[in-house]
Amino acid sequence: MGWILNSKAYLVLVVIVIVDSHEAFCQKKWQFDFGNGSTKEGFMPIGIKTLYSDSLGYGFESSQNLTNHNNRKIKDPLTSDYITSSEPFFFSVLVPEGNYDVEVVLGDKQGISETVIRAECRRAMSDLVVTQSGEISSVKFTVHARDTIIRTNGIATGFVKLKQRERDYLHWDKKLTLEFNGRAPKICRLTITPNKEATTVFLAGNSTVVDQDKEPWAAWGQMIPNFFIPGKVVVANYAESGEALSSFRSARRLEKILNLMKPGDYLFIEFGHNDQKQKGNGIGPWTSYSNDLRDYITKCRSKGGIPVLITSMHRRSFDATGNISNTLGEYPAAVRKVAIDENVALIDLNTMSKNLYETWGVEESLKAFVHFPANSFPGQDKPLMDNTHFSTYGAYHIALCIAKGMIDAKLPLAIQLKNNLPLEYIIKPMKFSEWYWPLSSLRPSLKPDGN
Repeated sequence: MGWILNSKAYLVLVVIVIVDSHEAFCQKKWQFDFGNGSTKEGFMPIGIKTLYSDSLGYGFESSQNLTNHNNRKIKDPLTSDYITSSEPFFFSVLVPEGNYDVEVVLGDKQGISETVIRAECRRAMSDLVVTQSGEISSVKFTVHARDTIIRTNGIATGFVKLKQRERDYLHWDKKLTLEFNGRAPKICRLTITPNKEATTVFLAGNSTVVDQDKEPWAAWGQMIPNFFIPGKVVVANYAESGEALSSFRSARRLEKILNLMKPGDYLFIEFGHNDQKQKGNGIGPWTSYSNDLRDYITKCRSKGGIPVLITSMHRRSFDATGNISNTLGEYPAAVRKVAIDENVALIDLNTMSKNLYETWGVEESLKAFVHFPANSFPGQDKPLMDNTHFSTYGAYHIALCIAKGMIDAKLPLAIQLKNNLPLEYIIKPMKFSEWYWPLSSLRPSLKPDGN
């Protein structure tokens, strides 16, 4: 009996230490100086052999093809040197779950640089940044990092139930991983600072929303983080392929969101593609689906959050006249009715996607979805013909529809959108030849769950 009591006391002590260290760790600021030159005081030196380990807490995921460059004539240690690669490269930092402001200093005092930055599973954080010879540029964004632990008052009370395929996703580990891509990415400096004030936009949804982990698939949830003003808003994408409202909740994904939510945060809810496949008594758009939507709304409001309903976008299903056929039954109509009944903001992506697809037309719309001939990617010996899931080009346009929907719904959040978003592409889409998305080395992938 005495042994059990001592063990319990010991366990309580361990929990207290973990909670306290977690909170203290959240206050930390990380500063890294890249290259083999001198290092400024207060910054950690990063060379091409600085490989990530949990004990070190930061480093490159691989040193392959990384090179140092140093101009000793430049006195500023933060811009006199940089690290680059001929291929996409990844740098990770062990951080507690939370939101972070990130600043990356790019450029080359003796040449041009061209860089695109993504986070975790190919989450778009910057446009293409080009610096001319001698120019140094700073890129800022705000990013959400997470783990699978569900915490109540700082104490672990459970875990999100991951699917097997999720276990290797970069967005479920305890690291913040940044991908540097582009024709000539040249990284001089990196600073990561906790941000506890930003409004968090939580995303609950399926494969049309999720941060798709590998090329060539993409979804609007991984494109939209780059649409917001840094420091003000952060997108926390908890969507997962194959999920319906009920399975998302039973996997404790909604519980995870609610435990992180603070008053004034948003919950964007977009389901339907998988819900419509559920069968049984009491299951349907006007019963179980509508009731589940109301449950999400009630729970979000109980935390002081702001729920936003989104109707499912259409599948790419054209009829003989070149118009989109409805394959979603009455599920979009059910979302519209719940939005009215519960006085919730609505983004009618179903209507916007129909207009967008028909503007593209039967042939051009193929480029917006995952349609690629065999051998387009390593190990892909069969054609990819997916009329539900988007290419990066298509996902970007759907994300623009979401942004336009925020404005049309008069969400206060909309004022934090960047003012240079090309919303005209919703009416007149960007030419595919103008779309720039350098492929990540995270490829190829299995087809996402759901259809």
